[in-house]
Amino acid sequence: MSIRSLFKALGLSRNKGLRCLYYWVDQFFDPFRFIEAAGAMGWYLRDWWRYSRSPSAEKILVTNTFPQLHDRKAVTPFEPQYFYINNWAIRRIGSQKPSFHVDVASQVIFPSLLSASVPVVFIDYRPLCASLSGLTSISASILDLPLRENSIPSLSCLHVAEHVGLGRYGDPLDPFGTQKSARSLARVLAKGGNLYFAVPVGVPRLCFNAHRIHDPKAIRDYFSDLDLVEFSYVTDTGEFRELACLTDASRSNYGCGMFWFRKE
Repeated sequence: MSIRSLFKALGLSRNKGLRCLYYWVDQFFDPFRFIEAAGAMGWYLRDWWRYSRSPSAEKILVTNTFPQLHDRKAVTPFEPQYFYINNWAIRRIGSQKPSFHVDVASQVIFPSLLSASVPVVFIDYRPLCASLSGLTSISASILDLPLRENSIPSLSCLHVAEHVGLGRYGDPLDPFGTQKSARSLARVLAKGGNLYFAVPVGVPRLCFNAHRIHDPKAIRDYFSDLDLVEFSYVTDTGEFRELACLTDASRSNYGCGMFWFRKE
C-alpha cells in the first residue's frame, strides 16, 4: 500500500492537521512503514522456516540476514510524478535531436539515462560525484548559471525550481527563488531553443521548507518571453494528462506540470 493510499484509508488526505503532523513525525520515524513492517514479520518468519527446510537450501545465518519487508505488493509501485516527467522530457528531447543538452538539477536518474543518447551537461548546487561517459557535471547555482546568454539550444529543469530559496539544499533563502530561476533559465536558452520545465502545480501555496506549489498560469507568466509549445501534467491521483490546458491543473492539490517552452 502506498503512502497516498494509507492517507486516504486513514482519512488524512483531507485533514491538513494530521497530514502536517505526519510530515513532521516522518522526518524522524515513519509510523506507516513501522506498521507495515510489523505486519510483515509473520510471513517473513514463516518463509525463513520453510526455506531452511527445503532440500539443498543454503544455511541461513542470522548475521547474514537482510530482511526486506516492504516489497510484497500486488502491483509494481512507482512514483507517478518522476516516472512521467522523466519519460515526457526524454521523448521530446529525442524528437528534437539536439547535439547536446544541459540539465539543471533534475533527479539524477534523468541526466544519467538521457546521456546514453545525447551528451549531457548536468548542473547542480551540490556536486554530483559520478563518472559516466556522455555526462559532464558542474557545481553551480541555478540563479548564477555559468553559461552565456542565448547559448543553450536544449535545456531542462525538472522538479527543481519550486525548491529554490527555501534552504532545503543549503541554498540561500529567497521568496522569489522560483521566479529568479525562471529568468535565469530563459536568459541562457538560445533563440529557437527548447526548455523542458516541471514544477508542482495546483492551488498556490508554500509548504516550507519542502517546496512551493504554483498556479500553472503563473509559470507561463514567469516565462513570458518564451512561447509555450505544450503543457501536460500529472493529476493528484497519479494520472498522466498529455496535451492539457493550463486551467485543467489549476485546482489540483499537488499535481505536476510539464511545460515545453521555446524561445523564438
